[in-house]
Amino acid sequence: MKQKLIKQFSATMLLAFGVLTVTSSMAADKGLAYVSNQDGGVIVIDLATMETKGSLDIGAKGPRGIGVTADGKWLVTANKDDGNISVVDTTGNTRPTFVNIGKNPEFVRVMGDRAYVTYEPSAKSGPPAKPGAEPAKDDDKEDKIPGRIAIVDLKTGKMISEIIGKPETEGVEFSKNGKQMLVTNESDNSITVHDMQSGKLLKSISVGKYGERPRGIKISPDGKTILTTLEYADKMLVLNDKFEVIKEVATGKTPYGVSFDRAGNRIFVAANKEKALQVFDAKTFEKIKDIPTGDRCWHFSFTPDDQQILLACGKSNEVIVIDANKLEVTKRITAKDMPWGIVTYPKSMGSLDRP
Repeated sequence: MKQKLIKQFSATMLLAFGVLTVTSSMAADKGLAYVSNQDGGVIVIDLATMETKGSLDIGAKGPRGIGVTADGKWLVTANKDDGNISVVDTTGNTRPTFVNIGKNPEFVRVMGDRAYVTYEPSAKSGPPAKPGAEPAKDDDKEDKIPGRIAIVDLKTGKMISEIIGKPETEGVEFSKNGKQMLVTNESDNSITVHDMQSGKLLKSISVGKYGERPRGIKISPDGKTILTTLEYADKMLVLNDKFEVIKEVATGKTPYGVSFDRAGNRIFVAANKEKALQVFDAKTFEKIKDIPTGDRCWHFSFTPDDQQILLACGKSNEVIVIDANKLEVTKRITAKDMPWGIVTYPKSMGSLDRP
């Protein structure tokens, strides 16, 4: 009986030690950030040291949109030049696989075992014409071609369906209950709401009277507030959960990426030509601070512990690290090939993802 008790005690202590070891290891590991580089590939940043620790072989060049699965095993990149996505084993044990999507794939969101990828059959690329400028030949026709949202099963590596959007599909966001998808449509100046299962268009919200080119889109953690940035209007629209515009908020020049923090108390907006990450109070929408950044900073992510923010700045070829509490730049990490997007594992709040 005594020997049995000793064995039980030993087993319990071993189990407790194992849990303690795993917990300590997890606490010490702050996770990784993956940065897509439009003129290169994907670099990996160790969030414990805020140093680049290498790159991932994605088997392609020109990645823009980027997403990661909840377990961190698979990374997905949208490869502009090849018209496909890479599905990358983050352990490096297997070679990347590719799924043909269509022309000009751009934005990626991953939910469960599926990737949702916007692409534009018009294949227009480069900066858009300024408001009021004469359109180039055939631009009018191309502007009327609907964009698409390809749905890819990551288990089978196949595109299983697609949703027909409006011209120039851009940002993608999911409702809190996961039943609806919201899409910004740049040249159509609209936000569309689609059923996640059927792809059916449920609602189209025109935002043209407020400004042009809706880009970033984000739903608050409680699901009650929707934000979208209007690139050519230098503003952010606030919608309620009935998809009604309830407020216009002035931002810096050419806003794009937008996100709440995890608690839903603050809003962050990457204002490209303002060269600032702007911070707003999520209840009053009053501006708290402009954080000076770099050139063409479009997308950003909090770290998984919510203590820092990483901002990808394409034209200044850097990833800027910002203290999320002090709202001050603490470091600049060189990224030489025009960084475009950034996500983390474990998943965290940001302009391209959420926990």
